[in-house]
Amino acid sequence: MAEAFSSLVETFRNVGVARAYGAPVQIGGEELIPVALVSFGFGGGGDSGPEGANGAAEGGGGGGFVLPLGAYLTDGQGRLVFRANTLTLLAGLVPVVCAVGMAVRGVIKTVNASRR
Repeated sequence: MAEAFSSLVETFRNVGVARAYGAPVQIGGEELIPVALVSFGFGGGGDSGPEGANGAAEGGGGGGFVLPLGAYLTDGQGRLVFRANTLTLLAGLVPVVCAVGMAVRGVIKTVNASRR
C-alpha cells in the first residue's frame, strides 16, 4: 500500500499553481495567459481482516478536474486584465442562484408561518 501511495504522490507532485496558470500563448499578436481552477484528490485504505485471516483488502483511487476560468491579456493601454470564460462563469453561477433561491424560499415560508 505504501508503494501505491508513493506513486500517487509522485504523479500529482506537478499539479498546483503551475497547472492553474498555463504557458503564455500568442494569438493574433497578443499574449494570453490561460487561467484554470485545478482540483484533485486521492485516497486509499486497507483492512488486514481478523487475526489469522487469509485475505487482506487494499484499495485506492483518485481523480480531478480542470475548469477553464479565463485568460489574462493586455488591453490597448498595456495594462494586464482578466477576461472571464463566459460559459464557465454561467455554469459556476447555477449553484449560487439555486442556494439564494432556496434561502429566499425559506425566509418566505418563515414569514408566512409567523403570520398565522
